Amino acid sequence: MKDRTPGLPEGVGVGFKPEHFAAIAEAPQPVAFFEVHAENYMGEGGRPHAHLRFLRERYALSFHGVGLSIGSCEPLDRDHLARLRRLCERYEPESFSEHLAWSSHGGTFLDDLLPLPYTEATLAAVARHVDEAQSFLGRRLLLENPATYVRFAQSTIPETAFLAELAKRSGCGLLLDINNVYVSARNHGFDAATYLAEFPLCRVEEIHLAGHFATQDEDGAMLIDAHGSPVVSDVLALYEQVITRAGPLPTLIEWDNDVPEWPLLRAEAATARERLERASLARQTHACGRAAA
Repeated sequence: MKDRTPGLPEGVGVGFKPEHFAAIAEAPQPVAFFEVHAENYMGEGGRPHAHLRFLRERYALSFHGVGLSIGSCEPLDRDHLARLRRLCERYEPESFSEHLAWSSHGGTFLDDLLPLPYTEATLAAVARHVDEAQSFLGRRLLLENPATYVRFAQSTIPETAFLAELAKRSGCGLLLDINNVYVSARNHGFDAATYLAEFPLCRVEEIHLAGHFATQDEDGAMLIDAHGSPVVSDVLALYEQVITRAGPLPTLIEWDNDVPEWPLLRAEAATARERLERASLARQTHACGRAAA
């Protein structure tokens, strides 16, 4: 297994959407990297790969998988892994990430990222899948914390401890989605800041920021991780707290639904970049103050 260095830049990137290509191609863009969903580029050619080649030549790339089903109790799909490996070998992305979730069963792909119980048996199974995926792909992967809407009564391990132990056993990195933390905290009634204080930030190599919306079910209000609106101020405040503690990290603006015009998405990245720079400066100032004391 190899680690590509230097990895993603410690700045703010955006998810690439084909409708933005013309605007992006006009001039160099003030973004640190682009991220794409790997499954959208598993064909052999055509316009998608022309776009991806253009981006590869000019920007750092992050591949984000949504179909590996690494949390499934079933074996990993070797054909899917083979397609991922060919894609990674073709473009050599600086990062490859997946979700702590499952999305297939009995040969049927489910159009969702479903949660799993946090137990010792689940931990062992997911660790085996991560080991298998990393060995097959020949690269380290990052695993993303989920947004959840239900919790399992049989869970015996806190999510933060589960992710920390999974990273320790498998050697994988973590992708911290702060909007997912906020959504889950609101849905389940826990404190997002406390969760983040317990998160293994030393394992985090990328951060995701996104929007969400509120809806109602029979139990009351619920937040949905929708990726179709700006990042809210509460999530940005949590992001600053994380950067102040952990230092600057590659950060992605996710906007996958109701995709805006390119200037609005670029402005979202600029807002996050301001927060990143402010939190990094606060961290440095605090460190200098401690050194002087």
